[in-house]
Amino acid sequence: MTQTPVRFGLIGTGRIGQVHAASIVADPDATLAWVADPFVDGARAVAERTGARATASAEELIASGEVDAVLIASPTPTHVDLIEASVRAGLPVLCEKPIDLDIARVEALSPLVRSSGVPVALGFNRRFDRDFAAVRARVAAGEIGDLEQLIIISRDPAAPPADYVRVSGGIFRDMTIHDFDMARFFLPEIVSVSATGTQAFDPGAREHGDFDTAVTTLRTASGAVVTIVNSRHSAIGYDQRIEAFGARGMLQVANAPTSLVSHSTAAAVDAKPAFGEFFLERYAQAYASELSEFIKLARGEASTSPTFEDGRAALILADAAQRSATEGVAVAVEV
Repeated sequence: MTQTPVRFGLIGTGRIGQVHAASIVADPDATLAWVADPFVDGARAVAERTGARATASAEELIASGEVDAVLIASPTPTHVDLIEASVRAGLPVLCEKPIDLDIARVEALSPLVRSSGVPVALGFNRRFDRDFAAVRARVAAGEIGDLEQLIIISRDPAAPPADYVRVSGGIFRDMTIHDFDMARFFLPEIVSVSATGTQAFDPGAREHGDFDTAVTTLRTASGAVVTIVNSRHSAIGYDQRIEAFGARGMLQVANAPTSLVSHSTAAAVDAKPAFGEFFLERYAQAYASELSEFIKLARGEASTSPTFEDGRAALILADAAQRSATEGVAVAVEV
């Protein structure tokens, strides 16, 4: 029997909000019913393209009685209050990362989320990248034996504006947090964090006390080690790779090219096109799959959506990495 599409309320119509709006419209199991943004012209523009209702008030959207689930794509400082309001209204939530920049606010919200029974998922979309997910499934199936080393490389094409760096919470909470979740996707029992960060090239990072280059090492209870390599710039394009090394072999995910066509001449052999420009292109399929999996969660079906606790754990690791890089110490964690 065909199920009624899930009616979504989308809060936030910036860059990532528009990505989610497109995913909702494209999914036959979803419909975009309401869009909210205090910059109401943005909400109206999305609503006009999609047939949704627009409002400047997230509270009006949540109280409308015309949405079955809420997708939060608004600025990070709004996430905790919007999750709380949605949960109290009994509406399943898919929230972009991080839950908040302050772990104390996350901890304060956690009892309500746990006791409510209302599903809350976090937007760690990289879990749904088909290649990353395939490697993880093959590792879990024992194809390469016990996992001993996991290497995650994530480099952005260019540093963000200084104004963004100022409010971002720093590279570990803003950028590496995706990699922390990916590390836990493979190896959940992380017990220690060591990180090094430098200011190699970005004036914005120097101005606001952030790092533009970082390497983080995570030690697990099994003895396996995760190495995360980050940079805020990459001359070769958006650099996203994973290597899983085990007792019986290795699995790798290479960068995604913009084309599979190569070119050979007397000057160069097998020259290939550049990698994708940024996350919107690289993870388009992952965003769509993330939404489909959340729809299962919203309907009360079995789902692999990352949970509120996954978001909490990733933030704990980010805070530990920040402390490690700042103080030059290894930080013990329980996540």
